[in-house]
Amino acid sequence: MKVSDLVIKCLETEGVRYVFGLPGEENEDLLFSLQNSEIKFIPTRHELGAAFMADVYGRLTGRAGVCLATLGPGATNLMTGIADAHLDKAPLVAITGQASSDRVHLESHQNIDVVNMFKPITKWNTSVHNPQIVTEVIRKAFKLAEIEKPGATHFELPEDIAKMNCDLTPLSAKRLRRAAPDYKAVKRAVELLKKARHPLIIAGNGAIRKMASKHLRQFVGLTHIPVVSTFMGKGAISDKDEHSLFAVGLQARDFVMCAIDRADLIITVGYDIAEYSPEFWNPGKDKKIIHIDFLPAEVYEFYQPDIEIVSDVSGALWELNIAVEKEKIFFDSNWFRKLRQVIIEEFDSYRLKDGEAFSVPGTLHIIREFMRPGDILISDVGSHKIWVGRNYPVYEPNSVLISNGFASMGIALPGGIAAKLALPEKRVVTVMGDGGFLMNSQEIETARRIGVGYTIIVFNDNDYGLISWKQHSHTSKTFGTGLTNPDFKKYAESFGIKAYAPKTLSELRNDLQQAITGQELCLVEIPIRPSVNYALSKKLECDLCEQIDFNIK
Repeated sequence: MKVSDLVIKCLETEGVRYVFGLPGEENEDLLFSLQNSEIKFIPTRHELGAAFMADVYGRLTGRAGVCLATLGPGATNLMTGIADAHLDKAPLVAITGQASSDRVHLESHQNIDVVNMFKPITKWNTSVHNPQIVTEVIRKAFKLAEIEKPGATHFELPEDIAKMNCDLTPLSAKRLRRAAPDYKAVKRAVELLKKARHPLIIAGNGAIRKMASKHLRQFVGLTHIPVVSTFMGKGAISDKDEHSLFAVGLQARDFVMCAIDRADLIITVGYDIAEYSPEFWNPGKDKKIIHIDFLPAEVYEFYQPDIEIVSDVSGALWELNIAVEKEKIFFDSNWFRKLRQVIIEEFDSYRLKDGEAFSVPGTLHIIREFMRPGDILISDVGSHKIWVGRNYPVYEPNSVLISNGFASMGIALPGGIAAKLALPEKRVVTVMGDGGFLMNSQEIETARRIGVGYTIIVFNDNDYGLISWKQHSHTSKTFGTGLTNPDFKKYAESFGIKAYAPKTLSELRNDLQQAITGQELCLVEIPIRPSVNYALSKKLECDLCEQIDFNIK
């Protein structure tokens, strides 16, 4: 069997359904092997789009998304998407072609050391320098990409190796049981819970993977402990649950910080420091912390847990549920109820009224109306991401995807393609600013060509709005952020898709309803003004906690 054929057989054995990528000379054999495969190759318009598609596919399915590129510039174009998967904990396997092994030691056309270049942004990567290692390399790449904490792996296939013959059989994947919690750690955690009066849970990215969300919801139901999610942990418990205090993610002191300040025990569940630094919620370095995660806590002066339960997160919560039910450990929830009501009222204050300028938080209220609980919203990175993380209520795990570890612009539009392929029965909405949209708008052609239908929403302020927001907060002025844009409606229509440009509130509501419920590929351009951003910054300068009666005794 030719090596390139064996590689594809191995991918089929791993359950791969799609490969996202670009053709190149050095991956030619692999492409022709794909031609006769059960796997569908999705040619994209840029390698970055391919990597983002693999990233989002991995996050939604738990199975590694696969992206393919050639050597040199093809490989370098994958880097941002691979890095995003690395820091956002998304399972991804990248495959790159490479020059023949008889010239990789020379300065030759398009040849760079891709393996060393990818080292800092992958869990593991290698070059297939011998046909006899193909099956082991591929099994290892998928195993390491998918085990907790998931991330990116990579292997390159030199073009001369791809043409060789070998006599190997793909290695089958074996189900891996994750580590059970240490009973002494669980016992110590229970003792800390018994001493606490106002504990609080911070649910991170790891709380929405595997069975963690299910068991976290059971734990909260038994104990009545409030939950604050990070932006990437949204949906770990439903925001309809009376124990939800919504999300934390702003570097400013938002309403939710009032509860964190008053908590005498913080339980972090699947929390990633890369997403939201503990410096913001534990500035005094004095919080008692129980760390529940797949890996030990990072060594960091602002995050020094009293107890670490290092195991499968759902397994740890399972044991805690047994213990708290047996010991009848539960807490008075009155202390945070007023805060939850204040937050809900604050969110409601952004509902749009006739004649008002459109805003991101106001539009999010309307989007939420037309999205079912498990439907998927993917946020790009920009000022709108802050509002999605802060104001958009979420009811199911993994139904809102926000890149907040690497936080890369350009992920949402190609991510929508992957989301629709992974979960075709879901409504998919992608929201982005004008800056992020034009970074990967070429993938509209990919989406139309393969026939996936989802909604692309472009919040247009003719600006790199998040940077302007931060500059304005620091200096009351902005520089280097202004943009000019094409007519987005005509631009979208040039790809042969529907496009809307609402001007009134009734048009906005009608257009969003038609776009979201119709599930056709379409674009909605929404002009926004930055005043709502600056007003929030001004509001957060005040001591919000003084306005709330916490009723703590």
